[in-house]
Amino acid sequence: MSQSQLTSLQGEIERLFALPAAELHKDTSAEKIFQDFKSHLNSGAVRAAEMRGDGWQVNLWVKQGLLVGFRLGTLKRMDVKGTGGDTGFIYIDKHTYPLKDVSGIENLRIVMGGTSVRDGSYLASSVVVIPPSYINAGAYIDTGTMVDSHALVGSCAQVGKNVHLSAASQLGGVLEPIGAMPVIIEDGVMIGGNCGIYEGTIIQEKAVIGTGVMLNGSTPVYDTVNGTVLRKTAESPLIIPKGAVVVAGSRKVKGSFAEEHGLSIYTPLIIKYRDSRTDKATSLEDLLR
Repeated sequence: MSQSQLTSLQGEIERLFALPAAELHKDTSAEKIFQDFKSHLNSGAVRAAEMRGDGWQVNLWVKQGLLVGFRLGTLKRMDVKGTGGDTGFIYIDKHTYPLKDVSGIENLRIVMGGTSVRDGSYLASSVVVIPPSYINAGAYIDTGTMVDSHALVGSCAQVGKNVHLSAASQLGGVLEPIGAMPVIIEDGVMIGGNCGIYEGTIIQEKAVIGTGVMLNGSTPVYDTVNGTVLRKTAESPLIIPKGAVVVAGSRKVKGSFAEEHGLSIYTPLIIKYRDSRTDKATSLEDLLR
């Protein structure tokens, strides 16, 4: 996709997004523009966020395009056929967001058993998806990543190469507020089971997020190695540094009542930075692929 084509598409999406609902539905070009936009999401040519220079930048217009799809869509019953031609299952959703056609993706492996991938998401070659999992519109999943069972990749979440999203983990979605940073997982990250990554948190490359860790914009992360506290600010989301190993911990709650009852509050802790032992413990098993 050339830069001029991208600029033109962006302008059309921004125009449609600004239209009142009644005018949007009267615009005879709207559906075609949205379908063109969605095809570029499906191919990975367009992303909700991307690395520019030294940091991640939100593509505001891409999120606007996804919202245009919801506004254009009408509820429709969708019948998914089984292997014998009978109805496999039925669902009702906006007609603009059917299931994604994954048939042309090289070496993609989606194991049978209840996984749904929504149209308008990108799955690269050699991605493995274990059921049941859900991948929402706007998500981007790069080469060699494994999405394990009961995992959720929310709207606009950006997942890098060779990531392991373990069982029952969730990457939060973000369509509104419109300018918010989506969850971003960089290359080589290991996310343990039952983790939750929300509110635009960025996990930098090769970090390890231990089982049960919850990361969001309101929970500080204590780096016990460097003696610092990591927080979301008005200018920046919560960022977990490259190679950090994060586990679930706790800290005391201040106040006489809390002290009297021995209360503590959940706190994620960075206990080390990745080394050769960590690499061995978290390496992806090629035999599973």
